[in-house]
This record gives sequence, C-alpha cells and structure tokens, in this order.
Amino acid sequence: MNMRDLIPWGRNQQTTPSRYRDEGDPFLTLHREMNRLFDDVFRGFDMVPFGGMSRMAGWPHMEVVENDKDVRISAELPGLEDKDVEILMGDGVLTIRGEKKSEIEDKERAFSERTYGRFERRIPLAWEVEEDKIDASFRSGVLTLTLPKSAESRPEARRITINRGGEETKH
Repeated sequence: MNMRDLIPWGRNQQTTPSRYRDEGDPFLTLHREMNRLFDDVFRGFDMVPFGGMSRMAGWPHMEVVENDKDVRISAELPGLEDKDVEILMGDGVLTIRGEKKSEIEDKERAFSERTYGRFERRIPLAWEVEEDKIDASFRSGVLTLTLPKSAESRPEARRITINRGGEETKH
C-alpha cells in the first residue's frame, strides 16, 4: 500500500499544494479565512489596548545595566527632544512618558509607518535608589538615566564557610 493512499484528499487528486487546490471548496475557503483572522488578531498583540496611541506596547525600547553602585537605564527616543519627555520617580517605580507629535497634518499624509502619540513606560525597581541624585541626559535621541543605589541596597559580599566532613575551610 502506498502512503498517499492513506491520505484522503490525495488519493484521487493531483499532488498540488493545498493553497492551489480547488478554490471553490467551502471548507478550504473557511480554513483560509480562519487563518487570516488569526493572523490579524495575533499581529495586533503589540498594540496598546483600548485605543492607546503607541503602536508598540514596549516602546520606547530600553536597556538596563546594573553594577554595585548604580543602575543605568537607556531609552531610545528617536525624533524627540528633552522637552517632549517627562521622568517621574515614586513608590519604587520609574516612569518615562511623553508624546511624539507629527510634523504634518493628517490631510497631507498619503502613507505613514511612523509612530506618533503618547507613550509611557513604567519600570519597577528592585533596588533602593537615592532619588535626589538621579542623573538624566538626552543626546542623539537616547535618554540615559543613572540611578545611584542607596547604601542599604548595595550588596555586601560575605564569605561563606564550607563544611567538609567536620573540617571547616574558608573560600
């Protein structure tokens, strides 16, 4: 018995890819339309819910670097100036928000893939920081924040003793 004989749709038909086979088949049409529907739904997962203006929920893109003394956060904000951005710190959460405005009227626009509108990123901090010493700079569309860790949150290295069958050794 040939393996193709076990496949019901291939038994008496030519071996053409399913996307080219029998365009009038209602089940195939339903299948294709359902695939399109799911593609459209999942394509929208990077949207902000309830009519948010930003097309990407994770915009602006960020980088967080930590060392023993501070935390440095960089956010890419192309096309913005420092006056377009607001930075807030409170309750252990750093908030970066602002608005990117269009330079032209909608009636003049034929097509655009650029993103405009309000944005907000909230970053919960796992460290206690000295809020009065936070430094912010904005150069070439990159916002850089340096958050000095407070003395209480800085990790202190402590040597752990390993017991080996009654012997103590220090590492």
